[in-house]
Amino acid sequence: MKKNNIILIGMPASGKSTVGVILAKILGYNFVDADIVIQEKENRKLSEIIEQEGVDGFIDIENRINAGIEVEKTVISTGGSAVYGKEAMDHYKNIGKIVYLKVDMDILTKRLKNAKQRGVVMKDGQSLVSLYNERSVLYEKYADVTIEEGNKTIEEVIADLLAAL
Repeated sequence: MKKNNIILIGMPASGKSTVGVILAKILGYNFVDADIVIQEKENRKLSEIIEQEGVDGFIDIENRINAGIEVEKTVISTGGSAVYGKEAMDHYKNIGKIVYLKVDMDILTKRLKNAKQRGVVMKDGQSLVSLYNERSVLYEKYADVTIEEGNKTIEEVIADLLAAL
């Protein structure tokens, strides 16, 4: 297996899917949305999996499915919670370059009006700020490249990403 994939990680609403599709077109790569792969393999929506299996059960399923994604020359957009799966992240490290799309908390709050409705994996009573702080450490741990989004346009984010690859 060649290490020629690009794996996008980051908080929900950081633009992983949007950036991923455009980046794949520019590079002539395929595009895979890991959340859609999970839904297809489980034959149910992410929200149903979380509802039926709980947060920990969902993370186990997500980890197993992400760890089994075998592709080449592909941009992979992961779910925001993918970094909780050690096997999945080790697998991604082995098959490509991991890019963290970093969004500031204030911008994220504007983009994520209703985290639960969006299907964000959060423990009961957990705030978006505590989730952000918990995950940021993991995103930074696994990232080969970090792209600071700030107030940049999608085009500027992609230009920064291409320059960093």
